[in-house]
Amino acid sequence: MQVKNDIQPYDTINITPMLDLAYVLLVIFILMTTAGVQGLTMNLPKPSSKPSTEHHDVKIVQVQEGGAILVNGIGVSAAELEAQLNAAKAKDSQFSVMIKGDAHAPYAGIIAVIDLITRLEIKNVGLVTARIGT
Repeated sequence: MQVKNDIQPYDTINITPMLDLAYVLLVIFILMTTAGVQGLTMNLPKPSSKPSTEHHDVKIVQVQEGGAILVNGIGVSAAELEAQLNAAKAKDSQFSVMIKGDAHAPYAGIIAVIDLITRLEIKNVGLVTARIGT
């Protein structure tokens, strides 16, 4: 008796189980990434119901391209700047200093002004910025 072998090899691969696995992995990836995104907790300042009636002096310290220092538009040396800031702090401890650096001013001059303000322990400090194109 002769056994006839009619088994033929497959010439195609069934990709249905592979696609099922890919879809399951895609769903798990989407769920895990959206569940893992969390917001930052921030304590935003709340506006007061009444406007502030306190008025404090503001000194605008400008460092120009050549390294020259201006205080409210008047040229001063580093020693005069320190003396003016000390006098302003003695007069009003809550006064503000705004630092305005020219676009081509050397960093060393701006850093020197920031170091001076830090050394004098002035609390209200800001940087003046300008919009692009102005």
